[in-house]
Amino acid sequence: MSGHEHDEHGHDEHGGAAHGPLPLHGVEAGELHAVVDSLAARLHSYVDTALGVRAEFGAAEADEDPRILAIEAEVGSLNARLYDLLHERLGLHADLTGMAWDGEDSADEDAPPEVVELDSFHLGFLVGPPTGTSDLSLDSVLGLVDDAGAQVAQSLAEAGFEVVEWTAARGAPVPFDEDGDDEEDEA
Repeated sequence: MSGHEHDEHGHDEHGGAAHGPLPLHGVEAGELHAVVDSLAARLHSYVDTALGVRAEFGAAEADEDPRILAIEAEVGSLNARLYDLLHERLGLHADLTGMAWDGEDSADEDAPPEVVELDSFHLGFLVGPPTGTSDLSLDSVLGLVDDAGAQVAQSLAEAGFEVVEWTAARGAPVPFDEDGDDEEDEA
């Protein structure tokens, strides 16, 4: 047989009905589900490990941490195993590891840009040094405000708002450059 020709029983050159033109019945799903369960467990482990690694290191170092790389390799192997099983048992060429963000493919490139109404909001604090003995200084306040800002941004996003940017600063509020680079052009 050449190409994907099939014999009279629906079998093809791969040697099984999984690749044939006839509907497939009676396939045992246990091993497929076991691989999916293993993959899900490794993904949960990845999240837990990533949280721990990021608590120790910056983003660039975390990307190269051996613990992260090891789990990524395991996830890749499990993805390959799932692909092989789906192909072997069902004849599918599953595209399960690609990434796509909602709406990217359907955007009309010739459409005028959508006008989005933006407004800025500020929350300020007037903070004095800690009272009594403390390891904290006013320098540590920015980190606390930054953490709170991340929580507020997350809450806004969960409420359906698009948080285009946010910042934490010490001293005067940092204005957002809503007009682009106009100030630089005027200089």
